[in-house]
Amino acid sequence: MKLLIIALSILLISVATWAQFRLPVTSEREPESSASSGRASLDKQIAVQFAPVIYQGLGDQPRYDYITNFDFDGDWKGDNNWGNAANKKHLLRAYVYYSVIETATHYFVHYAFYHPRDYKGGIGKSALLDVLIKEGVRRAGKDPTGLADEVALSHENDLEGCLVVAEKRGDDLQQAVLQYVETMAHNRYLKYHTGEMRGAIGDGIEVQGQRPLLFVEPKGHGVVSYTGTRGQLKNSVNGTLIYSYEGTAENPDKRHGDAVGYDLMAIQETLWLHAQKGESETFAEVIEYQEFKVSTQNLDGKITTIERQPGKIGAAFRGTVGFKNKARPPWGWYDEAEKDRPRGEWFFDPAVVIARHFNLEQRFVQAYTYHPFFKIGNTQARR
Repeated sequence: MKLLIIALSILLISVATWAQFRLPVTSEREPESSASSGRASLDKQIAVQFAPVIYQGLGDQPRYDYITNFDFDGDWKGDNNWGNAANKKHLLRAYVYYSVIETATHYFVHYAFYHPRDYKGGIGKSALLDVLIKEGVRRAGKDPTGLADEVALSHENDLEGCLVVAEKRGDDLQQAVLQYVETMAHNRYLKYHTGEMRGAIGDGIEVQGQRPLLFVEPKGHGVVSYTGTRGQLKNSVNGTLIYSYEGTAENPDKRHGDAVGYDLMAIQETLWLHAQKGESETFAEVIEYQEFKVSTQNLDGKITTIERQPGKIGAAFRGTVGFKNKARPPWGWYDEAEKDRPRGEWFFDPAVVIARHFNLEQRFVQAYTYHPFFKIGNTQARR
């Protein structure tokens, strides 16, 4: 009995000692979590400020033109989204993906719009061409049709979007000035500028406050500036929905009129995390991205060139209906006219891309003060 009491006493002393030494570890980690949370909150504030107003065209199968999240069906499998989108028990609530990168002078905000189906071409025709191209690559080492990247046919999953660029005017977001917008439409980056930049390269784009007005085509979901012309709306046989940021992901099936409120989801906490797993239930194809040499600027204004490599990550969503594995995340997008440029440059190095596309070059600051994907900058909120 005495031995049992001694053993229990030793055990209690050991537990107390262990707890004493564990407590400081927990307290040390709390500020780190708080800082990360503060920066994430700031990123969303920035994304909210410039969140586009989206005119979504509705085709002959309007449900598949609803903007939603990749895991609308409760999982991250890419190859069941086509089928699950037809099941109305899966609500296609309105979400838009975003990410934020900064230089000392500008905000760069990527937005991405997800649809479970791209249904602009016949499934049979799309699947047949997919088989033909893959067999040609297997036998001859190249695509015999020359259409592997350019072809526009039906496929499971669809993600297209835009890059919004705003000039800082001090630390007040309300004073920032929207200057440039680039949209993704079927492997083409379309260039736009606001009224603040008259005479700039590209076409003009209308804004509502600090928010650009965009049009998303029905069926294929290419993104362009909204004009509301008859020609633009001719294929929207079931009208249009107007998606605006409301902080709530509304269900389009329960809407009143044509207005739908959307909420924002951070790319870094969703699509990016799953891409790190490489080939998975979400991503069927991976790319080993090349090293990027980018400039950074610290709080003292000193500019340094560093090297960052995204590594081998998911670059095409898993999809088996129609043209297989056709949809890509923003770091997998490219412009057919710039195939010689590094894959992922538009997402990973937006300041350099905007400077080149709008012929700004030396007049445009290209050194990053905050870049979460390259671990540049302080994660603490500054406002």
